[in-house]
Amino acid sequence: MRRRPPAPAPGRRRVWLAAGALLLATGGCTAEPAAGDAALEVVAAFYPLAYAAERVGGEQVAVDNLAPPGVEPHDLELTPSQVADIAGADVVIYLAGFQPAVDEAVAANADDTAVNAADSVPLLETAGNHGPDAHFWLDPDRLAGFATALAAEFGERDPDHADAYQANAAALADDLAALDQAYADGLADCERREIVVSHAAFGYLADRYQLTQIAVSGLTPEAEPSPQALAEVVDQARAHGATTIFFEVLVSPEVAQVIADEVGADTAVLDPIEGLAPDRTDDYLSLMRNNLATLRTALGCS
Repeated sequence: MRRRPPAPAPGRRRVWLAAGALLLATGGCTAEPAAGDAALEVVAAFYPLAYAAERVGGEQVAVDNLAPPGVEPHDLELTPSQVADIAGADVVIYLAGFQPAVDEAVAANADDTAVNAADSVPLLETAGNHGPDAHFWLDPDRLAGFATALAAEFGERDPDHADAYQANAAALADDLAALDQAYADGLADCERREIVVSHAAFGYLADRYQLTQIAVSGLTPEAEPSPQALAEVVDQARAHGATTIFFEVLVSPEVAQVIADEVGADTAVLDPIEGLAPDRTDDYLSLMRNNLATLRTALGCS
């Protein structure tokens, strides 16, 4: 998957492009083409949006992910060079309300180039109507719908490659349909249907596959749960016979471990795929299949 390097300062852009061309000509760089060769330069706010952009864009698009591996995207603070990237991109893909720093930069610098994923994907309301749940990519069908909308967006901005964008989106939709079927089959017959999670990020997955999410904290993973909230989750975990308490890759497992100790359960990673962990080679599809295997074990699925 291709990444666009950070944008140089405006006065040095021509020099940077010339240097890149020289490296290619002399064999100093044999990996991916320079970002300047792409038909569209795209900035994506965090990993699932970047993944969809890379799959839909293919060779015609250079994608820069603002949230690097190891960074929890909710907490992202932008550098000046990242703000410059947003200002200079052909397309900026973000999710309004998910990352305040990105929302602010988009409003100030990318009014004509911004694509809000929420405009093309129906979002679920959270329990208690505390606002929409952002984590739509955990429903493969919704992610496929977003990819289709993204292909149309890219095609409008780059008509010469519109057919390629549509074909790429269709190929991704096929992969996501296979993933969706694997989940439907794999979670069809389970001893339990309740998932106890440290962060309420799995509402779309639960809605799609008839599971019940029992969350310690809300949509923001760093929210500190109250003692009352912890006690309620412990009671529900016991009542449902939970054997596994789930925590996340980019968030401390301490709260999950406290609950697991109280109910005599194990802990395991259930990845919301908001971002990638450092030194990981997985992509969205492999991470989702890892999640499915973890769920099948935890829920006693046959």
